[in-house]
Amino acid sequence: MRAIVAHQPHDLRIEERPAAARPGPGEVRVQITRGGICGSDLHYYHHAGFGTVRLKEPMILGHEVAGRIVETGSGITCVAAGDQVAVNPSMPCGHCHFCLRDQRNQCLDMRFFGSAMRFPHMQGLFRDEVTLPVEQVFKVPATLDPGLAACAEPFAVCLHAVAGAGSLLGKSVLVSGCGPIGNLVIAAARHAGAAEITASDLADAPLAIAASLGASRTLNLAAAPDALAPFAERKGMFDVVFECSGSAKALAAALDVVRPGGTLIAVGLGGDIPLPLNLVVAKEVILKGSFRFDAEFGWAVQLISSGAVDLSPLISATLPAEEADAAFRLASDRSQSMKVQLAFSS
Repeated sequence: MRAIVAHQPHDLRIEERPAAARPGPGEVRVQITRGGICGSDLHYYHHAGFGTVRLKEPMILGHEVAGRIVETGSGITCVAAGDQVAVNPSMPCGHCHFCLRDQRNQCLDMRFFGSAMRFPHMQGLFRDEVTLPVEQVFKVPATLDPGLAACAEPFAVCLHAVAGAGSLLGKSVLVSGCGPIGNLVIAAARHAGAAEITASDLADAPLAIAASLGASRTLNLAAAPDALAPFAERKGMFDVVFECSGSAKALAAALDVVRPGGTLIAVGLGGDIPLPLNLVVAKEVILKGSFRFDAEFGWAVQLISSGAVDLSPLISATLPAEEADAAFRLASDRSQSMKVQLAFSS
């Protein structure tokens, strides 16, 4: 079968790999149909890793995928051959300290498809077929666009972030940074009942998508650097801020505009950055991080499958899997793309 394999920076190869194994008891074999290129995939493509996580061997990329069941092992009754499914790439161990505390996203022995955090690396899902435990697949309607089904994983990340803020019903929200995650946070916050959602970014193209996904107001901070200043009046006006860029400047601005007693959810990764601690203390800000997801994957599948959210504005292009390098280059250009997906089969 074909697999899209990262070797070194900008060394992405389409290789032949052994066919997926026949499924054993409790397993299914899935033909991959769509795969979304994530920010972590781009880090492997451009830099062979991120932070201390580095490629130590060639690794199949990809973890945002949908597909069709082609074969089931014994004992499987929840899905059958021909069913369309979204694949959950997260496999917590189920028995470590955090799994037993219902914090499975913090698992001490997490296996996550397409990750170089462990060695041998956990090979990814940008391949023609994969055999995996049936618990990792979630059935979706046969009529659902497979590209939307492949959005379940990043949307689950954003549902987890929104859940961390508590009730948003009637709240005023700022989403800082409108890449794919920021825009999906907007969709999740709108669904959660936020009364007003302001989106900020440095470019018009992502802000246009933000508006289509539910933003009430969009602010281009490159064109108007002081656009957030009015929201800093009276010690800040936003009930909740989701900081999705990982930028030190954006974090400082978020602390200026969140109201006293408000909540700031840090979603974007940005390494070590200064924290205006005096503002956090004086304004009694609730500062929380948000990492991956757990049960939210099932919620994401349900919301997408039912049409309760329409994430189609997020998908900017779908290229054939054999054009993977071109797809990664396109996904790296924010002026031309938001979410680029690969088509493995129809």
